[in-house]
Parts: sequence; C-alpha cells; structure tokens
Amino acid sequence: MSVLAIGLSHRTAGLATLERAAIPAAEVEKALHELQQADDVSEVMLLSTCNRIEVYAVVETFHGGLAGITEVLARQAGMEPGQLYEHFYVHYAGAAVEHVFSVASGLDSMVVGETQILGQVRAAYATARQAGTVGSTLHELVQTTLRVGKRVHSETGLDRLGASVVSEALAAAGELEGRKALVVGAGSMGALSASQLRKSGVGEIAVVNRTPERAMRLAASISEQGVAARAVPMSDLADEVLRADVVVVCTGSKVPVLGSEHVAPRAERPVVICDLGLPRDVEPGVESVPGVTLVDLETLRRRMAESGTATTEKQIAKASGIVLDEVRAYLAGQRSAAVTPTVTALRKRATEVVNAELLRLDRRLPDLDAAVRDELGRTVNRVVDKLLHAPTVRVKQLAAEKADTDYANALRELFGLDPQAPTAVSSPSAASKHEQIDGE
Repeated sequence: MSVLAIGLSHRTAGLATLERAAIPAAEVEKALHELQQADDVSEVMLLSTCNRIEVYAVVETFHGGLAGITEVLARQAGMEPGQLYEHFYVHYAGAAVEHVFSVASGLDSMVVGETQILGQVRAAYATARQAGTVGSTLHELVQTTLRVGKRVHSETGLDRLGASVVSEALAAAGELEGRKALVVGAGSMGALSASQLRKSGVGEIAVVNRTPERAMRLAASISEQGVAARAVPMSDLADEVLRADVVVVCTGSKVPVLGSEHVAPRAERPVVICDLGLPRDVEPGVESVPGVTLVDLETLRRRMAESGTATTEKQIAKASGIVLDEVRAYLAGQRSAAVTPTVTALRKRATEVVNAELLRLDRRLPDLDAAVRDELGRTVNRVVDKLLHAPTVRVKQLAAEKADTDYANALRELFGLDPQAPTAVSSPSAASKHEQIDGE
C-alpha cells in the first residue's frame, strides 16, 4: 500500500477548468465516499481550495488507483477522464509525501509562504475523518505534514513574508483606509477577508450571507475588534454594492451570486470587486459595467506571475531543504515500521517453539521439580531473547537506512513465517489513532 497524490492547481489548469473540477463543501463527503469505493483505494482525503483540487489516497496499485480516482473526479467535473487528466499532476509513494509537505509549507502556493493552506489541510483531514475515509496511513501522514508546515514557517520566515490570496486580492484593490467594504459570504474565507479588511483600515464592513445568523455572528465579531460592522439580508445586495468601495465575494456557491443586475454604473465612485470563489461567485459580465474593476483568481495569478513573490531564493532553498530532510526521515520511519510486524511475528514464532519444547519436556520428565522446570523455562527464554535482540534491532536500522531491500520479506523467507502473520499480529485499533487531530 502506497500514497498517491493526484491534483490540478493554478500551475496546471486555467480558472475555467478549476471551476468545473471544484467540489462544493456540501458535496465533499459524498465525493470522499465515491473516491474510497474506487478500485484499489482504501483511504482518501480531498483538499479543495480556491486554486487547487487534490486527492491524497492510499492505494494497492498505482495504475488501478490512478484510473479509479481520475474517473470519479472527471464524473464530478462533467468531463471525460482524458480531458481532465491532461491537467493533472500525479505523485506516488515518496514523491507524494514530498508534495504534500511542500503544499502545507506554502511552497506550492500561488503566493509562496502563505499560511492559510496549513489550516486548509487540517480542515480537509477533519472532513475526511468525519466521513470515515481516513485510516492509520493518512492519519500519520497528515500529522507529520502539519508539523512540517509549522516547522518550515517558523524556521524560514516564509510565514512573515507570505501573504494569503485574500491579502493579494485586497492589495490589488489599492488604498482602503476609511473606505466602505462589503463581504458576501460568512464562511472561513469571508471571516479571513473581513480580518484583512480590518487590518487594511476600512471604516465600515457590511456582511451579506444566505444564512442571516452567520452574517450576524461575523458582523458582531468584526465590531468587537473595533470596526463598525453590520449584517444585511441578501435581498439588499444591490444596495450594499452601490454603497461599497470594495466588495469581496466568497460564498462557495455552485453558481454566481453577484451579477450585472446587482452592480450599477459608477461614474464618480469606482468600485473594486474581488471574486475569491471557486467556482466563480461573480458573473464575468460584471467587469464590463462602467466604474467596476473585477479582481478574480485569474487576475491574481497573472499579477503574481508578473510581480514575483516577496520571498527570497535563500528562504525558499532553506524551506525546500527542510522538506527534503523531513521526507527522508518520514520514509525511513515508514520502512522501519514496515519491518516491525514481521519482527513481532518472528518473536511470536520463537515463543511458540519454546513453549512447545517445554511441553515436550513436561511429557518426558513428568516428575521434574516445578521450581527447576520454571528456571529452565526462564533460561531458554533468555537465550532466545538474546539471540533475537541484535538481529531484530539491526534489521529495523537497515530497513530505515536502505530503501532497495525488502528486509521484512527476507525475515519471512529465512524463518519460514506465514506472509499473513504480520498483518494478523499488528492490527492496531484505528479508533485510538483518530481520537484527535494533532498539530493544532
């Protein structure tokens, strides 16, 4: 069983393709179950953000897992598998581990070093765990991933230089000091947008959401932080757009929520509308309304490509070095752990042999003094333990150091162990591993 990472992002696909492939939050759990039922897939997690859709799966075979997952994603996107596949990047085994570590560290983001992705990875794991599609392999991988992401940020300073997509969108909106802002959507992205608007010095924030209660909660939170805020009903959207100097739309809706009918021409007071939705929350026609500047994910991608990032090559190199070190350590640990069940099976076999010989001794010498018999038993067990100690410790070390030798299989062949025995011996309780999300 190995990890397979399949995805498409701002690096490999245009906004139109990303929109079609995007899976709304309300449908993620259903998609996870479909993915887990695909051929050769045992565990699966789905990471869907404003500029990437990725699947991390534990698969029995590379080709079987790849075909099954591609078919599900293509069906979700309403595309032929071949159409979608040309936009995919695919990583397997060690390369998949390196990829998810790089993603969580912000090295693969549109804005290098942004920290929002770390929370998105954590949220994706929580959703998959709730759906019951995460097992021990993905659990351990994600916990390590969260730790690696934090380490990269703390040791390289990427988190201080990297901005979120929201920050870049608002930067494109220009000076916001004292302006009136409108946030459409009160989810996590809406809350992040409101926080960035507050830091930018806006004088007032209105919040519109399909669920009024969520809009009121976000508005109350903003007010507590010192910026005037109010919740308004969705029916007043056009009036609020007219009042605003900057509008941030991020609802997670399947269809656009802001159209040309909501935006009046602005002759004297132009407005900047930031569409952070995937799929788009703003109809493309809005851009043609006089006095309106539309900033969407495609705009941001072009802007970042032209301006570069605020990070230095030295910082990126250091972060990449940390990721590679962590990948080596993780894979070494996995190889060592893979030998452990076979070592356990070997020790179990040794115990069975000792017990059988002691029973034979009992039959041959039924009058043997009990104290002598017990001492003989302890002596034989000590001899076996000492004989097995050095080779079993060394085989774990060798497995961690060398990836080109199957030491577990070598042990099974040398000692005639049942190939199924390690699995039977080492089936830990999955529930105990999933009681909490580490790294928070």
